[in-house]
Amino acid sequence: MREIKLKAADGSGEFSAFVYAPQTQDTCGAVVVIQEIFGVNDSLRATCQTLADMGFIAIAPDLFWRQEAGVNISDKSDAEWQKAFALMNGFDQDKGVEDLKVTLAAARQLPGANGIAGTLGFCLGGRLAVMMATRSDADVNVSYYGVGIDNLVPEFDKIEAPLMLHIAERDEYVSQEAVETILDGAEESEWIDAFIYPGVQHAFARVGGVHFDTRAAVIANGRTAELLAELLG
Repeated sequence: MREIKLKAADGSGEFSAFVYAPQTQDTCGAVVVIQEIFGVNDSLRATCQTLADMGFIAIAPDLFWRQEAGVNISDKSDAEWQKAFALMNGFDQDKGVEDLKVTLAAARQLPGANGIAGTLGFCLGGRLAVMMATRSDADVNVSYYGVGIDNLVPEFDKIEAPLMLHIAERDEYVSQEAVETILDGAEESEWIDAFIYPGVQHAFARVGGVHFDTRAAVIANGRTAELLAELLG
């Protein structure tokens, strides 16, 4: 892993991004890995390493840098949850998307990159991955249990690249009504594939998380891997 610095598009400063490169001499696609509300934490870093082991370049930008750089917390204590929610509530998602666009452009130019790049996000990052699908030129986007995606359905007609949605059936942060709205919107788009994972809660694929579900995570990650391998090379 190496840390690089990227300049924000609005000129407000620079932020860190953490790059995980595969052990290969061949060029490969890149994945912008988008954090949950816990920052670029150990769980997200483990996901980045897994992607690198699969032969992709993974790059995870620090999106909370305008509030606090270097956030790395878990879901194991009330204090950490309180801090995570405070950071989420203070986070400007539109500026976050602009930071992700900067990261996406940088990902395409990294050593060993083949110029093809997508995004993969979890929770807050799952929502941001959908926003990247509607607002950027990413080649593919993958969203794990994104929150508030139903509010983005009006933007679905802007999507022009594959978007995969992984939805937890018992997500405590997403109502059944919201899920139905998302699925209805997905059915009208040729670009979107949505999958429901029965009996699991939010964050079922969070490495080391309290709601991690091995079976659902393996199935979802397998679908993701197949899509990324097809589209990123």
